[in-house]
Amino acid sequence: MSPDNEVIERSILEPAVFETLYARDATSVYRYAAQRLGDHAADDVMSETFLVAFDRRAAYDVTVQSARPWLLGIATRLIRRHARVEAIAWKGMSADLAAQVAPDFIEQAGARIDAERLTRRLKKALRRLPVADRDTLLLYAWGDLDYASIAQAMQVPVGTVRSRLNRARRKLRRAAARTSIEQETDHGRADASPQHA
Repeated sequence: MSPDNEVIERSILEPAVFETLYARDATSVYRYAAQRLGDHAADDVMSETFLVAFDRRAAYDVTVQSARPWLLGIATRLIRRHARVEAIAWKGMSADLAAQVAPDFIEQAGARIDAERLTRRLKKALRRLPVADRDTLLLYAWGDLDYASIAQAMQVPVGTVRSRLNRARRKLRRAAARTSIEQETDHGRADASPQHA
């Protein structure tokens, strides 16, 4: 099986070869877009991503074997165009992401309402992140890319990726910590309320 860079290079003279790249990476691009925007927009983003990639294949850096970061970078930029729809994704965000960001706080939440409060707080914190920080975090969490691949996808140095991820994690941890403090305060109020006989 030829690596992605060879497939892209061959596709310049043999356009039909580009379908190999689609067959390899369409599912990853779709899954990433679906997590960001929901299933209803993921097909469009996936299709647009491969159209853009096909149009720009001559500019691809053929020294890079895997095209996945490049494709997810294109998808990320297309997702920004769908920003109005992205708000829907926050409603569908699972506790899985919350667990990845701050598992210790979710484990402390003994009741469902506590977990829902944490999820709402994290959604709000995610929405407030600068776009570049949010995209970097979601490429890491949902795109399953390492730092070097995120740097390639976002066209920034690896140090910038580290800074963005650290900043995003810090903000999300603070949001989670505020939820934990609110829970303790609420539990304290409940404990201090007078008992009726």
